[in-house]
Amino acid sequence: MSFRLRPMQADDYDAVLALWQSSSGMTLRQCDSRQAITEYLHRNPQLSQVLWHDDELVGAVLVGTDGRRGYLQHLAVATRWQRQGLGKQLLAASITALQSAGIDKTHLFIHNDNASALAFYRHLGWQERTDIRVCSFNASSDTNI
Repeated sequence: MSFRLRPMQADDYDAVLALWQSSSGMTLRQCDSRQAITEYLHRNPQLSQVLWHDDELVGAVLVGTDGRRGYLQHLAVATRWQRQGLGKQLLAASITALQSAGIDKTHLFIHNDNASALAFYRHLGWQERTDIRVCSFNASSDTNI
């Protein structure tokens, strides 16, 4: 069975959004709009990855950097393709792309109630941080950004 792994492009948006929408434990907001993701991909070229089998998108991950650290968001593998090492493959490609950009340390955010995601990342050697907390500030009145 052959899979095609490549950097995400703006033209992948509809398929990627459908995958994200079908993934449990994932929160999508206005910042996941076509325009916002296109701009994100432009600011972070070659970092986000998609995995295709023939004409079917089977996995995707959104990856960016602030120039010091990498950030993984929205890693998803279609349900029928899970537990075959594809998430691990997407993750490895993301880390390699970040390292090529000079980024050796990467963070990700997991909802507290997403035990399966936490188990997945722990299994792959990611360490849960207990020494910091995430704080957010919203300068808008829109709570869905």
